[in-house]
Order: sequence, then structure tokens, then C-alpha cells
Amino acid sequence: MREKDATPHDPNTLAFYDAEAEAYAARGDRSNVSGSLGAFLARLAPGAHVLDLGSGDGRHAAAMMEAGFEVTPLDGSSGLAAIAGRRLGKPVRVARFDEIEDVEAFDAVWAHASLLHVPRDAIVGILARIHRALRPGGRLFASFKSGGAEGRDTLDRYYNYPSRDELAAWAAASGPWSEVEIGETGGSGYDGKPTEWLFLQALRNE
Repeated sequence: MREKDATPHDPNTLAFYDAEAEAYAARGDRSNVSGSLGAFLARLAPGAHVLDLGSGDGRHAAAMMEAGFEVTPLDGSSGLAAIAGRRLGKPVRVARFDEIEDVEAFDAVWAHASLLHVPRDAIVGILARIHRALRPGGRLFASFKSGGAEGRDTLDRYYNYPSRDELAAWAAASGPWSEVEIGETGGSGYDGKPTEWLFLQALRNE
């Protein structure tokens, strides 16, 4: 288990994604999220501006752009950002989640399998930054591997594995949200192991 510290990110996890960027991108997305992405986009106005938070190799940003949405891709890994930039044909913003300073800039935030790398003592603060970055009525989607614990996988990536109750509590503590939904699905991750996923959706209050 990870000891608490004041660092709002895990350096080893960022180092993994920089070192393994090409292999990670080649392996593809195994999290069974395509249906969730479609449902998320169906709830947005045409041409809505979406922040793809933790955009990885850019596959989800590409799908959103092809569907006619304005997308700002952002990732903490410069290696993955370079790959995504080539895929998307435009620069990808390189920043950690604790560096997000946007205010009412986005209609929606898509954070698939990214916030799960945020240490537990920092997650409420990061969700508050997302809340601030959304316009009133803006929609958040975030997915986490479930488990009610934290630790590292066999690749030394830090993970925050919340329970449903923990995820709901973090959302409640991070700002005024409405229409909060928490769902579950099965899938796997980069390591190929079967995984149960939790999905948080919420609207920033007007």
C-alpha cells in the first residue's frame, strides 16, 4: 500500500508511460469503453468542446473529432502526447492534472482510465479542478478500476482503486454536481488482466 504524500502525481507512473509509449499505443484499448464513449457523446450538444483528460495515444480524441466535436487532448506523458499528436494532426497539451488552471473552458471532460493514477490524497482536489474547468451544465465522465484500495500493478504503475461509495464521496467533496451516476462494467487493461471498472458521470451545477 502507498504511504500518503503531498505529491499530486506519481513520478514512476509517468516514467512508465514515457518509456513504454510506443508499446502502449500498439497494444490498444482493452477496457471495453467504446459503448460508453458513444453514450457520452450522445448526451452532448453537436460540436461541444471536450477536454480529453489523459488522452493517451489519441484514439478517443480521434473518435470524438470524427464525430464533429471540438477536442482538446491533454496528457502528462510527453511520449504519449507525441504519438497522439501524429494521430490527430495537431499538438497535444502536455500537463499533469494538478496543473490544470482552465476556468469554464469546456462543455465536457472525458477522463477514461486516467484519474485512477491520481493518489488518493489528491483526487478530490483534481476533481475540483475539473469542476472549475467545466462550463455550468458541463458533463464529466471518469473511469476507474474498482477495488476500494490503492497500490501498484506488476508494471509499477500506481493505481487508486475506489469503491462505489468512495467514488461518490469524492465527487460530493469536490464541488456541486448534479445527475451523478456511477456504473460498472467488465474489461481489462494494458496488463491484460480481467478488470472491473467503475464509471462516474456528473454535471457541473449551473
